[in-house]
Amino acid sequence: MNGPVIHDAHSLPVDDNVNPYAFSVDLDGQWFLQKGKMIAYFGQISFHGIGHGPLDRLIRSSFHSPLHAADWVVAEGRGRMLLADRSFDVNSYDLEEGNLTVRSGNLLAYQPTLALKQSIIPGFVTLIGTGKFVAASNGPVVFVEPPIRVDPQALVGWADCPAPCHHYDHGYMRGVLGGVRMFTGLGGTSGEEHQFEFVGAGTVLLQSSEQLMAEQPTGAPPDEAGVPSGGTPSTHGNQPSVPRLPGQLGDLQRRFGL
Repeated sequence: MNGPVIHDAHSLPVDDNVNPYAFSVDLDGQWFLQKGKMIAYFGQISFHGIGHGPLDRLIRSSFHSPLHAADWVVAEGRGRMLLADRSFDVNSYDLEEGNLTVRSGNLLAYQPTLALKQSIIPGFVTLIGTGKFVAASNGPVVFVEPPIRVDPQALVGWADCPAPCHHYDHGYMRGVLGGVRMFTGLGGTSGEEHQFEFVGAGTVLLQSSEQLMAEQPTGAPPDEAGVPSGGTPSTHGNQPSVPRLPGQLGDLQRRFGL
């Protein structure tokens, strides 16, 4: 009976998947990394907060999304770094003088040869340039070409094509309840009533599920048995601490199905 494969610093893949749910980065320099996505590493690696370390020149050239700055660090050094996200599918992608817009929560890491910018679409960021990035999805990714209409919950991102517009089913638009939901977000919508419409040239990335990857707050260990210092964020008196702005925006985005 075959046992588990046991890796060491030399046997791990080089910039490739260990399995469908974990990716091995061969770090020799710097990578941008979303907090909470590194599960282990070999070697001499340090982590610097965005705006709080000696890497201002790198950050000026490769990170332009202030809303997400608190969620990212720069990994610097030499070694192998294992990335994963709650057993979701993880894959790497290569851009060559291109641009790709992806859900901010799905992006795990990227090389600093790429520049990350804040998308005009809430909840998304855009990578521009040439380099490799790692992203997660709820199920394998399907690549399709426009023109196409997609369920907002299944959308991972799009490359080298115009931003999508909203499309609402005609019957949904005529219904009073549909109108209330469209303008308030109350009650939610399904992909059969509301879609994102893509036109023009390019590629659209879809996950094989209509279940979004839930956003996770960073900076506080989960309140679980066996987790050192686990607990909820600190409070002042009886008043809970005020959530940071990206979290509030994320709640609004989920309410409207963005």
